[in-house]
Amino acid sequence: MNSTTDSEAILRGVLDQWKTAVDRHEPQQVASQFTEDAIFQGLRPYSVGRPGIAAYYDSQPVGLTAAYRILETRRPADNLVFGYLDVDFSFTDRPTLRVNLGVLVQRMEQGWYISHYQVSRLD
Repeated sequence: MNSTTDSEAILRGVLDQWKTAVDRHEPQQVASQFTEDAIFQGLRPYSVGRPGIAAYYDSQPVGLTAAYRILETRRPADNLVFGYLDVDFSFTDRPTLRVNLGVLVQRMEQGWYISHYQVSRLD
């Protein structure tokens, strides 16, 4: 695999699990895709760590789903992959919200986890 293909495969491995947990409204499972000390910036004030991430996703409406597309990847170090994505969050009762998402995934002893998550709303 070339480095772009390898980086995309790493991102998909983590983000597919994140998406599945978001789609099923499983906040603890969503949070488990992040490092213990992850910096998380959704559309509200940021948090650090899995408890804040779980609380954020627990507050999201049941029926929320996520669809993502990887736009760019970078590999700043062997144990880090940066991804820049388009994400559509769909709801059952309102229009889809399209955002840009920057994630930094980090290889830990147990596998790859999101260590930084930054959403930018498109207006």
